[in-house]
Amino acid sequence: MTTKELDFIKPFEGDFNLHNYDKVRGNFSWEEVRQEFSWYETGQVNMAYECIDRHVSEGYGDKIALHYINEEEEQIFTFKEIKDKSDHLATVLKKYGVKKGDIVFIFLPKNPEIYIAMIAAIKLGAIAGPLFEAFMEDAVKDRISDCEGRFLITDSELVKRVPKQQLPSLEKVFITEGPEKCEENEISLVEVLAETPSENNSIEWVDLEARLNIHYTSGSTGKPKGIVHAHRAMIQQYQTGKWVLDLKEDDVYWCTAHPGWVTGTVYGIFAPWLNRATIVVNGGRFNADSWYSTIEKTGVTVWYSAPTAFRMLKAEGNEVLKKYNLRSLRHILSVGEPLNPEVIVWGMDALGKRIHDTWWMTETGAQLIVNLPSEIIKPGSMGRPIPGIEVAVLDDDGNSLPNGEVGHLGIKASWPSIMREVWKNEEKYHSYFLNGWYISGDLAILDKDGYVFFQGRSDDMINSSGERIGPFEVESKLIEHEAVAEAGVIGKPDTLRGEIVKAFIVLKKGYRPSADLLENIRVFVKQHLAAHAAPREIEVLDELPKTKISGKILRRELKARELQKQ
Repeated sequence: MTTKELDFIKPFEGDFNLHNYDKVRGNFSWEEVRQEFSWYETGQVNMAYECIDRHVSEGYGDKIALHYINEEEEQIFTFKEIKDKSDHLATVLKKYGVKKGDIVFIFLPKNPEIYIAMIAAIKLGAIAGPLFEAFMEDAVKDRISDCEGRFLITDSELVKRVPKQQLPSLEKVFITEGPEKCEENEISLVEVLAETPSENNSIEWVDLEARLNIHYTSGSTGKPKGIVHAHRAMIQQYQTGKWVLDLKEDDVYWCTAHPGWVTGTVYGIFAPWLNRATIVVNGGRFNADSWYSTIEKTGVTVWYSAPTAFRMLKAEGNEVLKKYNLRSLRHILSVGEPLNPEVIVWGMDALGKRIHDTWWMTETGAQLIVNLPSEIIKPGSMGRPIPGIEVAVLDDDGNSLPNGEVGHLGIKASWPSIMREVWKNEEKYHSYFLNGWYISGDLAILDKDGYVFFQGRSDDMINSSGERIGPFEVESKLIEHEAVAEAGVIGKPDTLRGEIVKAFIVLKKGYRPSADLLENIRVFVKQHLAAHAAPREIEVLDELPKTKISGKILRRELKARELQKQ
């Protein structure tokens, strides 16, 4: 099968939750979805209740909620067990001062404890702040200090990356292990859970505008911004789980993202549990055998991952794939970066399934533009807006452009899952909007059928393996190295990762470029920021291109030079 033959990929036959896109789009109202929640009748709102407790009260307590695998380790939890464990943890957190509106940072590996901790914090009406397990000291410090965070749940290994002496606001650090693993002033959750009786119902009722969770997203300038979502986001997260993920109660669902990224929270926890699906968690690193084995062993039916992961699986070849029975799979989706047509071809040839691209952002809180399982896929397209969402391609003044012209991708505000605020930065929040449109920062083309085609970023954002990286943050870390005088960072096109981080640096006097020095600089960024932010390439220049007036580094010129080499 060739890409040309896949210009229009027709859907398979199936009992899809959304059958007729055009009909539903013409008559849809978000008010209809509100009626699906218990709070529509009771007035009592809490995301954790809708995700877990409601299913138990409605007689589904024995249904499997979470299936965890990490090499030979395997754990299974029912909805009743998740309810009991999150109630117990919430009781302890409440005992130590966590209350409605507090931020609870959660810095844990991808294991059952992070999922239970997220639900427990939300039950108390607190704001869940999950942190990616690969974050290093500075990334952790920046996020906790920005929020003046008082509470942190972590383990004895990851706590080593928490600079407590530089975080005066941090009052309580909970360690998920026994007291023998705790240092002075750290609280062993194993110990305090054993000595604290659980309150059977720890739910604190809030309203739909109450803060729910916070994720930090990078920009092309400045430090990462804290994007806060409200409990009302569950309306759209539930509905996109139903329409886009096509989740049904008997589905076994695997989202490969860590909850420290917004995808891992919204579509790794909220959307599937709101739809009463079983979620699968693989706690190990990427490995083709491990991933295929996970699908076979747990019977995954719906799979949500990233183009980079699919490209890596494709690169492993079909010999690995042939060792496993993946017949349980019925629906595959992709997120985080544009989906290459070649990956769609591979999905059809190797897996016998279409891979459905989806588009959304941390700020949007849920999927907005998607390829539905019941609709035609146009390879290279992000798809069409879900019912209830209006999109347009705009000029610099916020006016709609004709089909086929490149412009700024805008979404008509507002929608249920849109961000509540940017933490302590009202000016930044308002900067996202123009003439009633949310300006995404992406450039796009809209065709006559309403399909959206991504054309690039309108700023300098780097998107590597689905992870958004702000160049300013990496540049700031680079110039902290003793040998680096100046730094400019760009995203260099890469066939596997979409983009890689490339740094251009000017060395201080007394330093000469060498392979050892450049590797030392790369490792410095990796150890102090995060592995995904470390430059994969570093080039030494005599000087960086800058604006004449302000002296601002011209990243676009650096990128143009790089593209000319290819």
